[in-house]
Amino acid sequence: MFDRRDVFLCHAWDDRQAAAKQLHDLLEARAVTVWFSEKDVVLGSPLMREIDRGLAKSRAGIVLVTPAFLKRLDAAGIADKELSALLARDLLVPIVHDTTYDELRDVSPLLASRSGLSTADDTMEEIAVKIGELVSMDAFQ
Repeated sequence: MFDRRDVFLCHAWDDRQAAAKQLHDLLEARAVTVWFSEKDVVLGSPLMREIDRGLAKSRAGIVLVTPAFLKRLDAAGIADKELSALLARDLLVPIVHDTTYDELRDVSPLLASRSGLSTADDTMEEIAVKIGELVSMDAFQ
């Protein structure tokens, strides 16, 4: 059992030790609590049930959109299931990294329609600051 988190970080499995870990670490350094499969899924536990709990206990969603993520969506795997649940939320922020919103729109028009951020415009550090500011807003509570 874990406490409520500020955000659920949805990412491709391939990004878990690179861009997703970097974003996770930068957010946690700014006191943003993050549900992140790499630290929140205990070895031997049922993966989908742990993800389901993480989704239920997170106030908002962040989707790290990378080329690997776009490929995973086409394969209809775990990232696709997470995205389906997150799209039902009011607060969902796509973060486009090493790809474009046009490429995202080709795979997920609904996610591409959300207001988001891009590492083409901001560094990962600047994005973490913006997410930190978002979760500290009264409207987010």
